Amino acid sequence: MKSGVFADYKIFAGNAHPELAEEIAGIMGRTLGKATVSKFSDGEVSVSLWETVRGLDTYIIQPTCDPVNDNLMELCIMIDAVKRASAGRINAVVPYYGYARQDRKAKARDPITAKLVADIISTAGADRVVTMDLHASQIQGYFNIPVDHLKGMPILVKYFREKDLDDLVIVSPDHGSVSRARSMAHPFDVPIAIIDKRRPKANVSEIMNIIGDIEGKNCILVDDMIDTAGTICNAANAMVAMGAKDVYAAATHPILSGPALERIEASVIKEMILLNTIPIPPEKMLSKIKVLSVAPLFAEAMIRIFTNDSISRLFDE
Repeated sequence: MKSGVFADYKIFAGNAHPELAEEIAGIMGRTLGKATVSKFSDGEVSVSLWETVRGLDTYIIQPTCDPVNDNLMELCIMIDAVKRASAGRINAVVPYYGYARQDRKAKARDPITAKLVADIISTAGADRVVTMDLHASQIQGYFNIPVDHLKGMPILVKYFREKDLDDLVIVSPDHGSVSRARSMAHPFDVPIAIIDKRRPKANVSEIMNIIGDIEGKNCILVDDMIDTAGTICNAANAMVAMGAKDVYAAATHPILSGPALERIEASVIKEMILLNTIPIPPEKMLSKIKVLSVAPLFAEAMIRIFTNDSISRLFDE
C-alpha cells in the first residue's frame, strides 16, 4: 500500500456512471481525466489514457452495477492502465460493490464471490477501495488493502428530518438489516420493528410476521439495496394490512431489476428515497421515487484521502 503526500491528483471514470463521476469532480473543482474506455468488436474492453498520471494520486470512479461483469472488467483494466503508467497511488472508487450478496457459503459448494472480486480488484493494482454501504460490513475484511466504507445513512436521515414525520418507526425488512435500522432510528430517538421473512429461493421473499408496534405509525423501511423490490413491497403491504399509517422506503443502491418498477408502482409505498450510487435511467423514474446525490460525500472523502485527513469524522454526530 502506497502512502504519503502526493503533489496532485487526477480523477478518471469508466462508463458505469459518468454523471456521478462528473458531479464528484465538479464539487472537487476538477474535470475528469482524459481517457477512452471502449470495446473491440468481439466485446473486449479497451482503455486508453490521454494524460500523464506519473507519481499522482489517482481516483477511478466506477460502480460495478449492471452490466456487472463489463463494469468490473472496465474498472480492473483502468486500474492496470494507471498502474503501468506509474501512478503514485491508485484509489478504486466503487460506490456500488457488485457481487456483495455472495459473501458466504449459504449451502454446500457455494462460491464466496464477494471475496473473489476483492482479490481481483487488489490483484489488478488498486491501493485503496472507497465504497458505500456494503451488503455486509465484514466484506471490508476480504481486502488486503485499506477500504474506506462510506455510509449513506446520514443523507437519508437528513431528508427524513426535513419531512418531520410524527409517530415514527424505523423498520428492518429482514433480520440482516436490523443494525441498519437501529442506526437510522438513533438520530430520531424512535423504536424499530423487524419483518420476519423467509426466502425460499433467490429474489423471492415471504412475510411471516412483524415484530414491533407499527399500528397507526408512520414507518420507514430501510435497506441497503432495492433489486427486484419483492422484499420491500411485500413488507410494506403487510405493514399496512396490520395497521401502519404511511410507509416510506429508503435504500442506498437502486438496482431496480426485473419486475421492480411494477411492484413499486403497485405497492402501498408512499415514497421511495434512493441514492445515486447506481444510475437510474429516466424511464425508471417513477413518481414515487426520489433520488438524492452521494457526490458531495464521495468528493469530501476523496479530498480527505488526498490530504491524509480522517474519513470517520465525516460521520461523527
